[in-house]
Amino acid sequence: MKKNHSMPLDNWKPFWELIKSTNPPKWIFVTAIILSLIETGVGLIVPWFTKSLVDQIAASAIEPSIIILLAASFIAQTITSGFSYYFLTYIGEYVVAAIRKKLWNQVLLLPVPFFDKHQSGETMSRIIQDTNTVKMLITQHLVTFLTGFISVAGAVSILLIIDWKMTLMMVTAVPVSILILWPLGQKMYKISKATQDEMASFSANLGRVLSDIRLVKAYCAEKEEQKNGELGIFHLFQFGLKEARIQAVISPFMTFVMMLVLVILMGYGGVRVASGTLSSGSLVAIIIYMVQIVVPFSQMAAFFTSFQKAMGATERIQRILSLEREPSGSLPAVPNYKQDIHFRNVSFSYKKGEPVLKQITLTIPSGKTTAIVGPSGSGKTTLFALLERFYTPDEGEILFGETNIEDFHLHSWRSQIGYVSQESPMMSGTIRDNICYGLNRDVSDEEIERAAKLANAAEFIERLPNRYLTEVGERGIKLSGGQRQRIAIARALIRNPKILLLDEATSNLDSSSEVLVQKALQRLMEGRTTLVIAHRLSTVVNADQIVVLENGTVTGIGTHSELLQTHPLYRELAEQQLQTMSE
Repeated sequence: MKKNHSMPLDNWKPFWELIKSTNPPKWIFVTAIILSLIETGVGLIVPWFTKSLVDQIAASAIEPSIIILLAASFIAQTITSGFSYYFLTYIGEYVVAAIRKKLWNQVLLLPVPFFDKHQSGETMSRIIQDTNTVKMLITQHLVTFLTGFISVAGAVSILLIIDWKMTLMMVTAVPVSILILWPLGQKMYKISKATQDEMASFSANLGRVLSDIRLVKAYCAEKEEQKNGELGIFHLFQFGLKEARIQAVISPFMTFVMMLVLVILMGYGGVRVASGTLSSGSLVAIIIYMVQIVVPFSQMAAFFTSFQKAMGATERIQRILSLEREPSGSLPAVPNYKQDIHFRNVSFSYKKGEPVLKQITLTIPSGKTTAIVGPSGSGKTTLFALLERFYTPDEGEILFGETNIEDFHLHSWRSQIGYVSQESPMMSGTIRDNICYGLNRDVSDEEIERAAKLANAAEFIERLPNRYLTEVGERGIKLSGGQRQRIAIARALIRNPKILLLDEATSNLDSSSEVLVQKALQRLMEGRTTLVIAHRLSTVVNADQIVVLENGTVTGIGTHSELLQTHPLYRELAEQQLQTMSE
């Protein structure tokens, strides 16, 4: 891990591997390199022609051909420069688009525990901010670095032919500059990594606050969030100043070196011209070649900074790309949907040493309704999460018939499950989009309207000005709780699941909405294997089977009447709720 805090040459390797994995179009890249070579070659010829022109002017014998060649060189350089820049930029944009695509596809297929550990804003920063950092390096700095490197090599070669003594004077400035810039680059690498981490943290905080802005305002938490946001902004400000302090050394130093070399060359060259050991045209050519060396060399400082940032971004991108996805191998589809579900000695914990479920053993009969009741924190929702394969049991197994659900293709298994929760999550978009969400097929208007009618949602949708094309707002905020629930039920109906999971589906509704939702749920539950989580026992008294869950263990299984007779906690809950209802 120590090398992550320095600037080893090995940092090129993950960056290069990432670029290669995008498989950029090679013919465009080769064309761009050839054009860059032509552009640089022509650029190196221009000072040579200028040398001849100056010497001819000094001798009062100008040849028209040299002017034509000089003009042709300028035109050729302009054309090749334009095309090479466009092609190299195209490669850069292509590579970054491919990286973003790989990263987005990877994030979508990561297991749920990843999202438990990482805030959404942090993950967004990786997809947007880090890839943009790589993009800046490729599209802006890598182009100038490639052409600049060729230009420097060519200019030094020609200068050695013109005058090797003046060339050596100029070149000695390069190792001195590198010795000074190298430790600054190491510091820049550390700062850029820390800045990217802080930016991800700041983005995560922004996402958290903006997604729950109504909670912030309802509890007057603006000042607290203001302090949190300002702290993140201040940290970014401090990192920006640290970066600026390094740049404040690099930029003036590069200017100083360039001016010093120019003054020395002009003075020494002037003496050589006066003594007749160097022609005036050669001095002009040397100065132009010096500019062709120094300008790219100064641009390398900007490349150097961008490179450090891109290496940190690459490290984070590769970290996400290397994470294990949810299983997607060639496993069999679910063959027979009418089978019982068996939990056999299932244990699970989110944190090691803190079990949520302990040795759960129970059977969910096919085509019947099983209710799960118990105090908050007893593991009811976790049971659903395991059934949906968001998590894998620490011990035991969940069987569908005689087959472990892990042995089925994940998409095939989840496509058989319909889930309606108390929160009724909605995606930004229209009502139609939300009803059809997740269906990988074309859905007719008739199907959507039928599902809405069965869910008792059609009556309020038809009253809306845009009906099924009405925008629901972020997380469905423009709809009431009852309306969101009924759209969620319509979404489950159109999916036609064989297994239905209802998690407190009516707990947050008023009495009128609850009646409508209950009727819709009864239609949805017909002929399906249904699991219901409920705090209100009145909603599950008619269930075929009721499971009592306490502290992660099953303490009772039976019908409502059986549990009233045999289970103390269930009887206590029933009596409390009946008493509350009578009052």
